[in-house]
Formats: sequence, structure tokens, C-alpha cells
Amino acid sequence: MAELPSKVHLTLHPIYLNIRGPSVYKDDNQRMWLHFVLRTGGVLQVRLLQKDITNEHIALTISPRTLSSMPSWWSLQLGSRYLDSMGQFWCIVHHIKEDGVEEMLLELINNS
Repeated sequence: MAELPSKVHLTLHPIYLNIRGPSVYKDDNQRMWLHFVLRTGGVLQVRLLQKDITNEHIALTISPRTLSSMPSWWSLQLGSRYLDSMGQFWCIVHHIKEDGVEEMLLELINNS
């Protein structure tokens, strides 16, 4: 019989995420996170996957396109949200670990 995937909801979030390359952020524990931008029905979300990536595989320079479209950092604020380098707030939709892979989904909070 096949094992069911183990899915755990996490409440200990990275305090700080800093951009390290075009698709990579590093957290305060030196772990690397790949990011993927999702737009669904006008809602902007970022999916972050924690992966073991060596510094040799990360581009040494950040493209101007990445800098203009993605925040250079996220900082955890009180509650379950992040403030980014552009002054925008993001709520944590979920933060899970499934089959050994950590995933965090952030959603841009509309300030209007």
C-alpha cells in the first residue's frame, strides 16, 4: 500500500527573505527559496518553495527586470503578513511542509 503524503501546517515563518538571484530568495536561516509569481483573477500571489540550492547555481547579478517586478526583500511583521521592500503588505495564505518540501504562499493585500 502506498504511503499518503505527509502535510504539516507550519507556524514558524522566515523572519526575513532577501533576493539572491532572479528567482531565488535567502531567509534568515540561510535557506534558499525559489519563487513563482501567480496571477489569478486579478489577485497577485507568490509561491515560495524552500530548496537546497548552492551559491554556485545562483546568478551573481540580479537582472533589472527582477528588481523592478519583485521585492528585493520581505520582512515578517506582527501576525501573518510580510512587508516588502516596496512598502506593500502580503498575507500568508499558507505555509506547509509536504513530503519534505516547504511551501509558502503569499498574497498581495490590496490597500484600497
